[in-house]
Amino acid sequence: MAKPLLTRYTLKLIPCLSLLFLLGCSAAKPVAEAPAPYGPAEIQRQVMEVAALQKSFVGFVLYDPELGKAVVEHNADKYFVPASNTKLFTFYAASKMLGDSIPALKYVAKGDSLIFWGTGDPTFTHMDLQNNIAYDFLKNRKEKLYYIEAPMTSTPFATNWGWDDYNYYYQPERSAFPIHGNIVKFKKDSTSAYTTTPAIFTKHVKPDTTKNAHRDTFRRAWRANDIAYNPKRASIAFSQEVPFITSPELTVQLLADTLKRSVKLVKRPIPAGGQILYGLPADSVFKRMLQVSDNLMAEQLMMLSSGTFSDTLSVERAIKYAVQNYLSDLPDAPVWIDGSGLSSMNMFTPRSIIALLQKLHAERPREKLLPMLAVGGRPGTFRTIYKADVPYVFGKSGTLAHVHNQSGYIITKSGKLLMYSFMNNNFKTSSSEIRSAMERIMTEVHEKY
Repeated sequence: MAKPLLTRYTLKLIPCLSLLFLLGCSAAKPVAEAPAPYGPAEIQRQVMEVAALQKSFVGFVLYDPELGKAVVEHNADKYFVPASNTKLFTFYAASKMLGDSIPALKYVAKGDSLIFWGTGDPTFTHMDLQNNIAYDFLKNRKEKLYYIEAPMTSTPFATNWGWDDYNYYYQPERSAFPIHGNIVKFKKDSTSAYTTTPAIFTKHVKPDTTKNAHRDTFRRAWRANDIAYNPKRASIAFSQEVPFITSPELTVQLLADTLKRSVKLVKRPIPAGGQILYGLPADSVFKRMLQVSDNLMAEQLMMLSSGTFSDTLSVERAIKYAVQNYLSDLPDAPVWIDGSGLSSMNMFTPRSIIALLQKLHAERPREKLLPMLAVGGRPGTFRTIYKADVPYVFGKSGTLAHVHNQSGYIITKSGKLLMYSFMNNNFKTSSSEIRSAMERIMTEVHEKY
């Protein structure tokens, strides 16, 4: 009888053949697509996604100075309201015009008289800056002090500033001789009554306990320095700054009060042959303006700049001079109204902001430029974003109603320094949502580019 054809070897092959048959009959699984490599196309997609989700007007430029070109552009040539990104232009113009030190005041000594006038320096007895140079000069002079109001063509508020923001710390008036930052500071801790600085304004404060009392703890009258205090709004501890209305007469009162000596107002033309007393290093004022977005510093820096080519103080003249002499090569001519960006009539394009960032980078060593700006995770307007042991974002934010922007420099993990301008206008959502979207995109640029 013949032996069976199935040997022990063919018996071993049957399970294998069965498995192959079953695999061949099963549905083929789709092969997962490899993720798109991170690069300009992905960054562009993310930027456009922000615009679509928020139904907002978005502009974006990411510029690589090593390549000498923009690697991502979206609405780069369109005009946006910049808000405090304007301060980057103020920084550049003032650094070109002012030199190393701030002119604190001008004066002429004649016999037993010292006649002096303002340059627009915002740091005299400023509550957040240590500056005693001009104060000590006036305090210790043996002559009698006579103050002249320098000619000034700029109005206390610039074009299109919010009139109803007059009571808030971020909108003090512009003036020829700012004192105490042109604000009154009210402060209280948990154990004491509130204090008023400068104390001369104490007599201007009156309690308001009516049903119609304003929601602010302290509320200045619209066109007077009368201040209503609402004790129902006062917490256990608080601090509030209220701008005051400036005038030559009030300037003299404040000078006499702080210097503890007589100062008289003289109404006459500026005398010839005035000498300049220099004050703080200019970079210390630039840094304050940029990191905390100090609006008075920005306005007064342009006022100071105008004094380098004219006896008349004027923010508008300084802007015109800067555009004609330092910024005529921008890709798009700026619509530049004020120094701070409070005016919603300012308009800049993202690619012009990049051009300005290029100028700053070319004219200042990196180690002296980047620390001047708001730094990610450090005190200032970037303190809550881009947190890292080693900072990697340096720039300027800008916020108004329906406006939130960032422009500056970012260092990637690969060691590249890039420049960016991320502009957001006309959104209905909160600024914090826009800020989060920008932070997410720029953090990914830092990590992956």
